Amino acid sequence: MPSYSGIWTLSQQFQAVGAGNWPSPPQLFLAVAHTSSPFVSAYPWGGSGFGVKFTNPATLPTGNGRGVSFTSTGNAIAVAHATSPFVSAYPWSGSGFGVKFTNPATLPIGSGRGVAFTSARDAIAVAHETSPFVSAYPWSGSGFGAKFTNPATLPTNAGTGVAFTSAGNAIAVSHFSSPNITAYPWSGSGFGTKFTDPATLPTGAGQGVAFSPASDAIAVAHETSPRVTAYPWSGSGFGTKFANPATLPTGEGRGVAFNPAGDAIAVAHDASPFISVYPWSGSGFGVKFSNPATLPTGGEGNVSFNSTGDTIAVTSITSPFVSAYPWSGSGFGTKYADPATLPAAAGNGVAFGVI
Repeated sequence: MPSYSGIWTLSQQFQAVGAGNWPSPPQLFLAVAHTSSPFVSAYPWGGSGFGVKFTNPATLPTGNGRGVSFTSTGNAIAVAHATSPFVSAYPWSGSGFGVKFTNPATLPIGSGRGVAFTSARDAIAVAHETSPFVSAYPWSGSGFGAKFTNPATLPTNAGTGVAFTSAGNAIAVSHFSSPNITAYPWSGSGFGTKFTDPATLPTGAGQGVAFSPASDAIAVAHETSPRVTAYPWSGSGFGTKFANPATLPTGEGRGVAFNPAGDAIAVAHDASPFISVYPWSGSGFGVKFSNPATLPTGGEGNVSFNSTGDTIAVTSITSPFVSAYPWSGSGFGTKYADPATLPAAAGNGVAFGVI
């Protein structure tokens, strides 16, 4: 996503004054996919934290919200959910949800678990529980295009998470069953020939996947120790696995995210402290940051950084269902106040957006 420093240069200020107006600062948002109606909740986000919850979409997702994603420019939002059509997408603006886009002509097959847009906003992919386990579509201002052909070599079981590189030249799917992660080249034609599996596989069912902002690393959250596994990434695919973090996540890894600067990596997991964050560099994991003073309230959720890298949010299965914290090079700040209107039930996916 585009970044924003919050400070205009003198040149920008003079240009703005000369034009007779000041440029509008970007608007930030946070969305949570959750298990009960309305299945997605979205909020303005600012320096004080959560704003007043946006009105629910007029046409709700049809079941348990599992994953959520904004386009890189924040003009659309998509929710992966448990019942047909398994993915719902909406125009997005500073006013919130627009009128739901028409469902894709060929639906994903089975419960949607994860969803992602390319950074160029020209494709959307959904990880789902029934073969082919991942479905991808062209994306435009009109919504879904005709489904891309399935990859020649499918993921081996239920897809749980999906991610594109920032360059848009690769796609990865976390899934149940070995090898637990599957990756493909990606182009305007869709899936390429599957990359060779990593030499050292994740040790259990993949639950979430993320590429670093520079597309030079890939990380997988998974069910068994070490619960997160990371590799160098290049045009040739997976490199040699990075050493495990010295202090492991304490439970099943459920979600993973890099911050926009690429110098931190976060793992959401299902045992206290429910989130573990580490410095990240070309050498891999650094020494774990101290836990937040106020912990999230339960595991089994997901994690996201905002586009400016100064906030981190994690979802949880118990109220308030989402917790957010300031983030800096020193780690967690003091937890933001909970939103006035909470998500309706257990939080699964979480995403920040910006326009």
